[in-house]
Amino acid sequence: MTSRRDFLRATAAVGLAPAVIGSAAKDDARRLDILSKIQRQDYKGLTKEDLPTPCLVLDHDMFEYNVQRMANHGKTTGINIRPHVKIHKSVDIAKRQIALGAIGLTVATCAEAELMSSSGCRNVFWTRQPVGRNNTLRAIALAKKDPPFIMVVDDPMIADRLEEAAAATNTKANVAVDIFAGMARHGIEPGQQGVDLAQKVHGSKHLKFAGFMGYAGGAAHTRGFENRRKRSQSMVAGLVETANMAKAAGLPVGFVSGGSTGTYNIDKEWGLTELECGSYIFIDTSYTHIGSKTNEKEYDDWKPALTLMTTIVSKRHPNQVTIDAGNKALLRATDEVKDSPWLTIFQQGAEYGGLRWKDAAPRDLDLGNRMELYTTNLDMTVNNYDKIYVAKAEQIVDVWPIMGRSGAAQR
Repeated sequence: MTSRRDFLRATAAVGLAPAVIGSAAKDDARRLDILSKIQRQDYKGLTKEDLPTPCLVLDHDMFEYNVQRMANHGKTTGINIRPHVKIHKSVDIAKRQIALGAIGLTVATCAEAELMSSSGCRNVFWTRQPVGRNNTLRAIALAKKDPPFIMVVDDPMIADRLEEAAAATNTKANVAVDIFAGMARHGIEPGQQGVDLAQKVHGSKHLKFAGFMGYAGGAAHTRGFENRRKRSQSMVAGLVETANMAKAAGLPVGFVSGGSTGTYNIDKEWGLTELECGSYIFIDTSYTHIGSKTNEKEYDDWKPALTLMTTIVSKRHPNQVTIDAGNKALLRATDEVKDSPWLTIFQQGAEYGGLRWKDAAPRDLDLGNRMELYTTNLDMTVNNYDKIYVAKAEQIVDVWPIMGRSGAAQR
């Protein structure tokens, strides 16, 4: 057995002084203490500097501003807010949105629907039709367990299969009809085809017609408010026309759902009754420069609340440094560095990225510096992580799990 004296003699021979060893031991103890504090939900004394990188950091006050602003928009305009969870996949965030008045939640996957429903969130709306045995059985099981749950169809065949599955378990399932709204990925043709499918659902014994939806995602990132307004109108016109035709035919149209963060203050004008927007709570660089109603250059309705924090890990070449966020962190050249517009971002590999600048740097970038990045597409970035660290200035005040993501069973 090696004694402590032998160990110290050996480490001294290779240049590791007792003080260094002691410092390393303290650092390790500090790291274990941080992990323990997070598990205990004890965040006293925990700061951004303590966090492992790359990681996601949410500015608490900016987040509160965003979620409150959208809630106020719904109240003042009379449009319902049913926010999309694909951007955050967080029960904590979803419950905050509901607490401020959201009528329910919009989800992209069956796993998201199951997660939010099992967490006590009601009026969950899954906006992709259940296709295949796995999705069909899961959707009907959720409808039986959580009666307010809503799903969609854009094909009569899927309506038939849902009716068969619901009948087999004596379940009444809420079903909306998905109308094509400019994005060539789903949605039945507007007009009579859409009305016929709604009538089919309404006439089914075990399906209850809930309303119409149509996602005009192509309008969301259109630059210039008036350009965005015109594009939104053209894309949702068929959806609104179909809803009006259905009402004239005597169908109970519960809602006309759609919209996005980019068109949130436009969609009610055309006849939508609820918004499915999601990105507003964080905002990424794909939205930053589309312009607002009052600012042509910047979309300043919302604050950039979520950042990807990374560490400078090497500084061996002129006018650039290496960071520990790379391809696996979905780093892109279109990402931006918080408070440092003079820096540009480039990719270097799976676990490495880089920051570059021209001429002399306005300030020093040193090894170990923490940098916060605004990413290009936050719903994709968030999907790579299992938690969000919530911060007030430098202090960490909470940690929110990210769930319902990744592999097949989680989708």
